[in-house]
Amino acid sequence: MKRILDLCGGSGSWSKPYKDAGYNVINVTIPEYDVRTYEPPDNVYGILAAPPCTMFSVARTNAKKPRNLAEGMELVEACLRIIWKCQKRITKDTQRIAPLKFWALENPYGLLNWFLGKPAFIFHPYEFGDGYSKRTCLWGCFNEPQKTHTKENGRMINKKFDNLLMPELVKIRSIGDNIFRDKKTRQELRSITPPNFAKAFFEVNK
Repeated sequence: MKRILDLCGGSGSWSKPYKDAGYNVINVTIPEYDVRTYEPPDNVYGILAAPPCTMFSVARTNAKKPRNLAEGMELVEACLRIIWKCQKRITKDTQRIAPLKFWALENPYGLLNWFLGKPAFIFHPYEFGDGYSKRTCLWGCFNEPQKTHTKENGRMINKKFDNLLMPELVKIRSIGDNIFRDKKTRQELRSITPPNFAKAFFEVNK
């Protein structure tokens, strides 16, 4: 069975298509796992990584905590350590195929570019029909998913992120439209990997 690591996976939205397809998905996220101490198993097929973006965001207009890039890089470095550890597991000197079929690290467009350089792929969720704008970057080695929508036909303003709701957030949704006036909850919803993008990524990185 193909093994996928979902680093800082949270709700598991990005890895859900893999799990639904029968892959062995390990969601390396607190409280069960901590990427800073996690040791990857053998035979990892692919890695998805989505370290928190708080310290790298260019939208920190009302942040109560000062920006701390060293703190922000701690989890990024932990994710990269796991990726590199898996990639170093070659079986012979003449090996020309990477141990990992793919790896990708996701973060909204921001100061992480200072550390990782130019992203391999940039998208907005609406470009996959997920209905909202959020300039998002991917770094790594992966096949690029095909964008299917323009801004005009990809936005669904009236849906108010309903397409992002995961099972664990349904109880929050029950309080009604106040959810969309609560900044923290809205931020949590926007932090979930958009499902249509996740499916498109899976289709070209199986």
